[in-house]
Amino acid sequence: MSEAAVIMRHPNEAQASPLGAVLIIDDEAAIRESLETLLELEGYAVDSASSGEDGLARLGDRSFDLVLLDLALPDRNGIDLLPEIHAHDPQLSVIMITAYGTVENAVKAMQAGATNFVQKPWDNEKLLADVRTAVARHRAEEENVQLKRALKQRYNFENIVGKSEPMLKIFDLVAQVAASRSTVLLQGESGTGKELIAKAIHLNSPRRDRPFVPVNTGSMPPDLLESTLFGHVKGAFTSAIASKKGLFEIADRGTLFLDEIGTMSLDTQSKILRVLQDRKFMHLGGVHEIQVDVRIIAATNIDLKQHVREGKFREDLFYRLNVITIDLPPLRQRKEDIPLLVDFFLSRYSEENERPVRRITPEALRPLLTYSWPGNVRELENVIERAVVLSSGIDIGPELLPDQIAGRGTTFPLLEHRGDSSLFDIMEDCERHIIVDMLEKCNWNQTEASERFHVPLSTLNQKIKRLNIEIKRKGRE
Repeated sequence: MSEAAVIMRHPNEAQASPLGAVLIIDDEAAIRESLETLLELEGYAVDSASSGEDGLARLGDRSFDLVLLDLALPDRNGIDLLPEIHAHDPQLSVIMITAYGTVENAVKAMQAGATNFVQKPWDNEKLLADVRTAVARHRAEEENVQLKRALKQRYNFENIVGKSEPMLKIFDLVAQVAASRSTVLLQGESGTGKELIAKAIHLNSPRRDRPFVPVNTGSMPPDLLESTLFGHVKGAFTSAIASKKGLFEIADRGTLFLDEIGTMSLDTQSKILRVLQDRKFMHLGGVHEIQVDVRIIAATNIDLKQHVREGKFREDLFYRLNVITIDLPPLRQRKEDIPLLVDFFLSRYSEENERPVRRITPEALRPLLTYSWPGNVRELENVIERAVVLSSGIDIGPELLPDQIAGRGTTFPLLEHRGDSSLFDIMEDCERHIIVDMLEKCNWNQTEASERFHVPLSTLNQKIKRLNIEIKRKGRE
């Protein structure tokens, strides 16, 4: 098994129940005994303490998945105790239990970091459901933190989350190829994280202290792309009012990441081939050769072999790029990574947007696990960011998910109250709605939308113009 897959736990945790370990902190013996009996019959490993200080001492002795904490303790206030509990384990779930179940206390407990709030006398079935959710949340967060730590110790993988077998194989492959000078070709659907993998290869290579320079070759017309890659001399073309270095020079002794390389013109492909063969090139309009030492990592979401057969991609360049190939799996083939990714994005965007969101409910996680994710990890990230921004509490429920993911069906609001509309108008409205919906999923990246529609970019642009769709420029591409 890969070292990245090894998740270490506290030594004392080996004796714990596979269901989880629960610590009860309550000064009433009858309450402790009642909770111990209920939870042990369910299969949990249970320990208890009669005071705040005793509870903190037990937290120092072993690991727990959940603390059931009384609000009114003889030596401490339960809410005041929460920061000290989380000092032992920041991910630890805490359910406050109290006879003083006021809204004010609930709000204070949640603000202080409690996972939930239960009033005495409790309903056994509801309490057990809350316990199951809280334990599962802690274990997912703990696994995510420890997996990231293990990956960071072995590799420098920024923002890459995964424990599935396909991802573990990729981690090992990246570690093997990073130290070499070989060209790498990353293949995978849009949104699978090709640039993140390219960065990981660079950061684990001897070139890590030199530039990592990404360029999306599919987003530029050929003339602009060549000027961007190779630079130009003053007067090389009408707008060349000064000489300018290209990205090959900027990436010298580092790594140049060529994304969407399958969209590159045949003429530009021939120039890239020459750099790969001779490590030399000339500025546009220049006469002097420039020597560079650049490692190329290329990425594509199309079948380059098919493009070679169709004469759209140079066969000699394909074999130059295809020295080492890494195939990135779509998210639908690594669904066991979804809970870890959700937790990762929740933490990122709740911090970025200063929101108190800390968890996703089981009802909201369920459709995320069954959805096909055509936009892959990027689409999941956008869904979680949207939910965090729209949330008003600590939970993300199914009501914060897009309709097509939550299973509420898709409607066309533009068609409502249009009883006198012609068939042509109705069809235009449908087409406009579908195109806008896809563009939003693709962060308004028209190239990506055209690929997912399986139509030429020119066709999509014609439809956008005919339907008067206003293109937004704020999304990340």
